[in-house]
Amino acid sequence: MASEFSFDVVSKVDYNLVDEAIATAMKEIVNRYDFKGVTSEINFDKKANSIALQSADEYKLKALYDVLLTKLSKRGLPLKNFQQQKVESALGGTAKMAVKVQNGIPVDKAKEMVKAVKEHKFKANVSIQGDALRVTSKSKDELQAVMGVLRAGDFGVTVQFDNFR
Repeated sequence: MASEFSFDVVSKVDYNLVDEAIATAMKEIVNRYDFKGVTSEINFDKKANSIALQSADEYKLKALYDVLLTKLSKRGLPLKNFQQQKVESALGGTAKMAVKVQNGIPVDKAKEMVKAVKEHKFKANVSIQGDALRVTSKSKDELQAVMGVLRAGDFGVTVQFDNFR
């Protein structure tokens, strides 16, 4: 009896690590000389999957964003999953910017991944299940090869592999 092996391809961001990164970034900003007397803030909206940054001007906003990215990367979070939006002017001459947090694989990226796997003609089935992909095959070697293709490809999101069966 031949059994089917499978795994899920996901793209997750740990929100607890994002909260920690924001807290340490704010501690650093409070103590930095170039931010003395400047009101800057970083807010994380988990429901909207976005981080809101606000500071005195565009230069300070960029510095705030750089500090945030440094803290995120030190925690091992995938920076590809944080998309910077455009800078806007806010009340009182301040500047604000949103950073979209990509949690899960968008449908267009999932289709690109399925196409990449099919182009290599593996004996594996790939199906889109919500914001994840399920890859099944009778051969573990085929699954390993599919993982290699998905790791090597640049799909705009960082992929992780879950639920090995």
